[in-house]
Amino acid sequence: MTRSYAIRTYGCQMNAHDSERLAGMLESAGYRPVAQDGEQADVVVFNTCAVRENADNRLYGNLGHLRPVKDAHPGMQIAVGGCLAQKDRAEIVRRAPWVDVVFGTHNLGSLPALLERARHNQAAQVEIKESLEVFPSTLPARRESAYAAWVSISVGCNNTCTFCIVPSLRGKEVDRRPGEVLAEVSALAAEGVLEVTLLGQNVNSYGVEFGDRAAFGKLLRACGDIDGLERVRFTSPHPRDFTGDVIAAMAETPVVCPQLHMPLQSGSDAVLRAMRRSYRSGRYLSILDEVRAAIPDAAISTDIIVGFPGETDADFEATLDVVRAARFAQAFTFQYSPRPGTPAASLDGQVPKAVVSERYQRLVAVQEEISWELNRSLVGRTVEVLVAEGEGRKDGATRRMSGRARDGRLVHFAPGPGVRPGDVVHTEITYAAPHHLVADGPLRGHRKTAAGDLYEQGRRPSRPTVTGLGLPAIGRPVATASGGA
Repeated sequence: MTRSYAIRTYGCQMNAHDSERLAGMLESAGYRPVAQDGEQADVVVFNTCAVRENADNRLYGNLGHLRPVKDAHPGMQIAVGGCLAQKDRAEIVRRAPWVDVVFGTHNLGSLPALLERARHNQAAQVEIKESLEVFPSTLPARRESAYAAWVSISVGCNNTCTFCIVPSLRGKEVDRRPGEVLAEVSALAAEGVLEVTLLGQNVNSYGVEFGDRAAFGKLLRACGDIDGLERVRFTSPHPRDFTGDVIAAMAETPVVCPQLHMPLQSGSDAVLRAMRRSYRSGRYLSILDEVRAAIPDAAISTDIIVGFPGETDADFEATLDVVRAARFAQAFTFQYSPRPGTPAASLDGQVPKAVVSERYQRLVAVQEEISWELNRSLVGRTVEVLVAEGEGRKDGATRRMSGRARDGRLVHFAPGPGVRPGDVVHTEITYAAPHHLVADGPLRGHRKTAAGDLYEQGRRPSRPTVTGLGLPAIGRPVATASGGA
């Protein structure tokens, strides 16, 4: 009988996209996704994150829960991959000897062979590579969505932020050729996908590897020439590398959404210096001014870390000042916690947890008021929504559907007849909350799409997304969270 699999994903969009590749490889090797009726999978894969606090506790807790399940299901296998696997390596098998396979961020393509080897040898297989074997986008993928897709333009990071463990787990930045990226986007659009999100640990540095610092702006403009593509987003840019040509490309390319997620991390110049963030608060705010001058309705979001070692009350107040000046539509806020292996973990001046918590609550309160005020200003405005599946957890109870406006805001709306995930609707905002908008009136417009057809048929993009083999040669043209850009 065909063996079944289930993948449990933790962490950022990059991990979620990696899981699509893992699923694609397993299905290419003859596995099938587990049914939705409570069937126990023959293979359970954990795609892990090492950025979030207590990531290891969460993993080992879940592995512990699976041990009796595995004992009751002879032949069941457990695999652990991703950032935590890259970091902990053989430690995972030592602490959880019932794990069959451990693989890292650089060798996703090894999973089917490692599972087979573990089954044949009846012994755990641990394989961690220090550099990429193949670019992940050359691997087959099982896309989760009929209407939106992630497309990786680079992997790894060349920055040295003291709080971040990503460079040591994902390696130095490697860029794909622009032609390969555009071929993948074109293939997805031809299948009906309406929205793509370009992924990179630092998308603004895209092109440095092959000597073209304007490559990212050119890539955005080129996406605008792809038939059928309606929306382009990207994450995450680094303020250090943000240039005027990227802002111009955003403003002048209609498919690029009026949305920007740009991590701030702190509003204190002293803390930014300790973080090795190569910009200061004044430069950050000037970028936002430039973006808003070119794209007045842009919704800007950010990441902020509270309680970085050495952060004083004055440093924190400086962060609040920048948040008030920046007027973010949304902020992903994190309480600093040490990550073993990062320079910040051994810095003096670790802030007491109670102080960090109090500052965090104050920051959240300030940001929520700003988000709510900005959202209230949209009441009465008609917005375009790409209808989504699973965005509204209470849709069943409220009899609404949900999706994202072009600026990325979550909209819950009263559905009309025949509306499907993947379709596009226009609706008037009637109510605003800090984290979402509501549109309870009749739809102003509904456009059926090929993506909606795919969703209704239970299909996902099926064309091969393999656009090249191996890694790009050096010198040739080819995301968070607190560990992001």
